[in-house]
Amino acid sequence: MTGDVPAPSAADRPDGVAGVAGPSLDPGQSGTGDMDAASFRRHGHAVVDWIADYLEGVGDLPVLARVAPDEVRHALPATPPAGPEPFAATLEDLDRVLLPGITHWNHPAFHAYFAITGSGPGILAEAVSAALNVNGMLWRTSPAATELEELTVDWLRQLLGLADGWRGVLTDTASVSTLLALAAARERAELDVRQRGLAGRPDIPPLRVYTSADAHSSVEKAAITLGLGRDGVRLVPVDDQRRMDVDALREAMAEDIRLGSRPIAIVATVGTTSTTSIDPVAAIADVRDEVSGDLGWSIWLHVDGAYGGTAAICEELRFVLDGVDRADSLVTNPHKWLFTPIDCSALFVRDVATLTRAFSLVPEYLTTDDEGVTDYMDWGVQLGRRFRALKLWAVIRYFGHEGLAARIRHHVAQAQQVVAWVEAHPHLELAAPAPLSTVCFRSVVPGEDESAATDRNRSWLAAINATGEAYLSHTVLDDRYVLRLATGNLRTTDDRLETTLGVLDRELSALLP
Repeated sequence: MTGDVPAPSAADRPDGVAGVAGPSLDPGQSGTGDMDAASFRRHGHAVVDWIADYLEGVGDLPVLARVAPDEVRHALPATPPAGPEPFAATLEDLDRVLLPGITHWNHPAFHAYFAITGSGPGILAEAVSAALNVNGMLWRTSPAATELEELTVDWLRQLLGLADGWRGVLTDTASVSTLLALAAARERAELDVRQRGLAGRPDIPPLRVYTSADAHSSVEKAAITLGLGRDGVRLVPVDDQRRMDVDALREAMAEDIRLGSRPIAIVATVGTTSTTSIDPVAAIADVRDEVSGDLGWSIWLHVDGAYGGTAAICEELRFVLDGVDRADSLVTNPHKWLFTPIDCSALFVRDVATLTRAFSLVPEYLTTDDEGVTDYMDWGVQLGRRFRALKLWAVIRYFGHEGLAARIRHHVAQAQQVVAWVEAHPHLELAAPAPLSTVCFRSVVPGEDESAATDRNRSWLAAINATGEAYLSHTVLDDRYVLRLATGNLRTTDDRLETTLGVLDRELSALLP
């Protein structure tokens, strides 16, 4: 797949010496400069050809990596090369060593976790971003990077149907976006944590964050990082639709207040990781307003729409963001269901001043005289910031609103195709509602106990994934082991999905009594 001159890798050399000289080296490789332009063009064409071949043929590869632990590492030299090696050797090792150790998230039968796609326009824009190699920490350090980020995030706001007044920033993942949002919530509490910290402060009561029992673990990780601890997160039970139980939230907050704790934030989820359930954000906002009014301070409401929020690009699915206009922050991940290469997470906030107050720290060497500009280094922990906006901007332009909506709509329809297959199957049952593009189901046999059902479903998933023909994940709902199948990849045609369901049926038949 390399399209370049083959050369022996360091791992193949019997003397183990990494470094080779000869006619395969580029003209400038032995000097003190970079790859020359002619060599870059030659290798660049080889890389683009490799990527095009890979994307075209990824569906023919095993989805799940086929290597044992340490196999990749031991196939490569343990020491770095002493001298220059031909770039072709790197591409050869990419094929020979690395590719067998890749689990192919771009595979049309990748249905684990949340299906994603690194699309062509996003991949090309990522290459341009790497070439520009800018650090968008200040407006001055690359005005285009900052202003394109402001524009692109606002484009995304419009695509999602959010009202004016939201501003945003691109981070790497929803875990970091949620961390930033909860740091802003802590700052709003006016506890002078920024200056004095939390340790040894008898004047600060235990702080509480509320989220559903089905929420993503990033909420608890954020609490750990912010000094609240896991004990600072109250997991609220879910209802029969696996949404946060609003009455249970109200009771939990009342109990904590009665015992002397201070609520500072609620995290609602639009598309939970296990089942893609959608918390009733408007009703949660009602509870937030009631409690805030009684206490005399404003509790921060953050909405985790990392996966499900993107569905709002479709007009008929915009209900997923009902009530979000009353939240303080929202995260959605273009690298999940908006075909942008990982990593790219968008954090929207209403109260920018509180967020930047939590993080802004400007040493003299970073001060400027620029007025009326955005310095994104003030919006979070990172000083160094990649030019993430470029790839999202390219994806939005390439597909357009209508094209993005059509693809999301198709993935939701594919999920319903899976639902219909499950409901028609004599040995399967749905394990949860499937409002978006992920379906939870399990195998059932009349009269068996739960232990036997768990063993068979666990074996079924292992058998599916071992084939290399499909990759699914699992979760546990009400002590029941269930399989998850997520649609959402641009390369998953309806015919390919039918083929995958055939694999599932074949492997299940081998396990049924």
